[in-house]
Amino acid sequence: MQTYRDLFASRPFRALWTSTALTVAAGTAVSLALASTVYASTGSALLSAVALFGPSVMQVVGATTLMSVADASPPRRTLTAVTAFVAAVAACQALLPLGPLGRVALTLVTAYVVSIGAGARWGMLTRVLPEASFRLARSAMNVAVGAFQVVGFAAGGLLLQVLSVRGVFALAAALSALAAVVLRTGLPEQPPRRTARPGLRETWHGNRRLLAERHTRPLLVALCVPNGLVVGCEALFVPYAEGGAGVLFVAGALGMLSGDVLVGRVLTGEQRRRWSTPLRVLLAAAFLPFVLPLPLAVAALLAALGSAGYGASLLQQEQLVALAPEDVRGQALGVEGSARMTAQGVCAVLAGALADVVGAGVGITVLAVASLVVTAALVPALARAELAARPRLLPG
Repeated sequence: MQTYRDLFASRPFRALWTSTALTVAAGTAVSLALASTVYASTGSALLSAVALFGPSVMQVVGATTLMSVADASPPRRTLTAVTAFVAAVAACQALLPLGPLGRVALTLVTAYVVSIGAGARWGMLTRVLPEASFRLARSAMNVAVGAFQVVGFAAGGLLLQVLSVRGVFALAAALSALAAVVLRTGLPEQPPRRTARPGLRETWHGNRRLLAERHTRPLLVALCVPNGLVVGCEALFVPYAEGGAGVLFVAGALGMLSGDVLVGRVLTGEQRRRWSTPLRVLLAAAFLPFVLPLPLAVAALLAALGSAGYGASLLQQEQLVALAPEDVRGQALGVEGSARMTAQGVCAVLAGALADVVGAGVGITVLAVASLVVTAALVPALARAELAARPRLLPG
């Protein structure tokens, strides 16, 4: 079985991993700062959720307009340009005297650009490593996301005690600029997967091909909707725990990291298939008790357990790569990532609106029940997709 050490022997993979870690840390710190500031000034769970997850809704715009860039342009150039743009916008946020609404508006623009870069990032991952390494490589990338979410939340919480929101943006600009340098110097350029001119028409053509595939449709739904509803639960951590929200966010990030390591590195192919459905159930079931006023330690433990269920997504992403046409593989991964982020943003905003009416605890439990219902409905279709993808997947 291949190991994480084997992956990090590849310089291009190290560059992708490091740049992802830097951008996640920057984005997480900024999101926490915005959400905390908005909730402190308004007391609204809805507006807090909009600040924390609202930019994710913009991802669908990128997925439906320019995601063809992922396969129809040189990926290193695309990734470097996107990351440099993020750094420039963060610098503007740090230097300009903006109010909360202005900062959220700029964050929406940034989210649109980032959604386009995501397809190039995941498509590049399938090119700098053998296809058989995708699951483990995606696991390692998810570890970067989980670990540096912890760093971002911790750094953001600390910096909010000693710096202004503008100071947090300055740190984000520096981290993003460093990520752009890492990409430019560490990645070899690759030719586009196809020669078509990227644009709206080409993006729609690729998306129609993906949605026409019988087995990719349920995979995309499974990767977006149940997970998005659980992110809606997490969006209510601030009104649920207020000062302890950072503890819940860190616990969730650690749980996600553990689940990715378990599925990506520890379990065999047969064990992954056997644990796929239980992990998807655990993802939502752990949040059912939040209808009660739980002690912070108990809530953190449940958040960590539930977030470990995100590890089931690795198997579904591996199947998506196996089933998607090769010339739109980057677009497929980009659409999956953008649709997932959009679902998370929509569910987070809906969660905030629900919590303003019924309270955060009840809102979390309602969303968890909805996630379980969708998971149960998808079981037959996902079983058929797994059977279709199995001949194309290597064991181990």
